[in-house]
Amino acid sequence: MAVSFIENIDDFILTDKSILQRWLSQIIQEDGKRVGKIVYLFSNDEYVHAVNKHYLRHDTYTDIITFDYVEGDLISGDILISIDRVKENARKFCSTFSDELHRVIVHGVLHLLGQGDKSKQELLEMRKKENSALAKLQEITEKK
Repeated sequence: MAVSFIENIDDFILTDKSILQRWLSQIIQEDGKRVGKIVYLFSNDEYVHAVNKHYLRHDTYTDIITFDYVEGDLISGDILISIDRVKENARKFCSTFSDELHRVIVHGVLHLLGQGDKSKQELLEMRKKENSALAKLQEITEKK
């Protein structure tokens, strides 16, 4: 199985896909799980909002929606990311677009691995895991 990426937005092209695939696979395997079929779809606010309303009954804009198809230790899912929200959040949190995008990308995998973010404690744990994963991505990128 594998991690794949689909760009459904005109002004966005994901770079370093093979590095991101290796990184995400490492995160999953370090958690003692196997990589199934994970598909990332990068789109705009309107598309992600429509999916959020239709499937989750949430009438809000969001940066990410994760559909979990995990079976046992086989990690699979569809992850939708709004590039518009990622850009906005990067500005809001004084981050680079690339850093915010990578944070959101790993956030989806962490959800598939069972990490929640609804309570304050879960959110703190999510941020800790995101930061650890981002440090691993930095290590992989430096070895490139």
